[in-house]
Amino acid sequence: MGLTSNNTLVPAVLSAVALFAGTVWLWPRLARRGWRSVSGRIGLLFTTQVLIFVSVGLAANQAFGFYASWADLFGQETDQGVVVDHTPGKRSSGPLRVTEIGDVPGRGGFRPSSAGQVQKVDIVGPTSHIASPAYVYLPPEYFQERYRTRTFPAAVVLTGYPGTARALVDKLHYPRTALELTKSGRIQPMILVMLRPTVAPPRDTECADVPGGPQTETFFAKDLPKAIDEHYRVGKELGNWGIIGDSTGGYCALKLAMHHPKVYVAGAGLSPYYNAPVDPTTGDLFQGDKALRNRANLWWCLKHLSAPDTSLLVSSSKVGEKNYKDTLKFIERVKATETTRISSIILESGGHNFTTWRREIPATLEWMSGLLTGDQRSMSDR
Repeated sequence: MGLTSNNTLVPAVLSAVALFAGTVWLWPRLARRGWRSVSGRIGLLFTTQVLIFVSVGLAANQAFGFYASWADLFGQETDQGVVVDHTPGKRSSGPLRVTEIGDVPGRGGFRPSSAGQVQKVDIVGPTSHIASPAYVYLPPEYFQERYRTRTFPAAVVLTGYPGTARALVDKLHYPRTALELTKSGRIQPMILVMLRPTVAPPRDTECADVPGGPQTETFFAKDLPKAIDEHYRVGKELGNWGIIGDSTGGYCALKLAMHHPKVYVAGAGLSPYYNAPVDPTTGDLFQGDKALRNRANLWWCLKHLSAPDTSLLVSSSKVGEKNYKDTLKFIERVKATETTRISSIILESGGHNFTTWRREIPATLEWMSGLLTGDQRSMSDR
């Protein structure tokens, strides 16, 4: 009876329907003035509305992946994950362990050399002391004999807050989309590292190094790329890494690309915002440190810091997104710099949801692929 299971959703919907029918059936019997009749009417109406609300909430959560479990929903998720390697014959002692191997959704039954592979991993950051699960998509070329000595570019892909990493695989279809684009020749083979920015659940750290708290920026800028580099065949040269995210993940992607251009040569924010909020989900991110607060504000960075040598992509829609005006303003601010490059995806309409982002992901992956270098020898072999 998991939060995202049909075994939870279906009984809730059926119960709501049954109670609604029961309310209609019993209403004439309760149409009296006595306290029992009044209490009965109140009880039926209240219970029916609660079940309808629960059913709609469960359906929305299953569609959009807001919370992964009951513990996640109630803010009780504190488990950082136990690193266990189930890969036969492997005994890696590094910061990354593969815990599960699966097919690309929609491509089950095919060999990895023709359909790629999705691996679930646990990553432990030796510098940030953060541990986080992630999903790694490996393209078919990774398993093909002629590419066995080649390296590949990699892109980190982030959810919004709170988000679930699995939603990037099952709901936003990043592996399947990357596979289709590669087969059609629109992008080069890339490794995708998919996880949520909430690496210290349930706190929303906005990918910042919190004084006395989670060192999230360090995890994404240093520990994560190093762990992937050590375990997979990712190129070591500048230009091999990019980062993509939606909503909170979009803000993180832009910030990490701006703050660490020697790590991430490209950052794509789908429906991003441009300054870290401070609210009950974040707590006090900066502990009164004005310099840290300013550094988390991308507007401030563009105005007061040297423009980084990186490429940025932002997206919005004219109708349906609250960030539209800010996005146009951000584009103009970046265009005024000499070294930062800016591109955009502006839809006529589209809300802040998976449906909109699925429309933007193919173009985003194409844009990212054109900026990452990878191993040029492998591209000439195709």
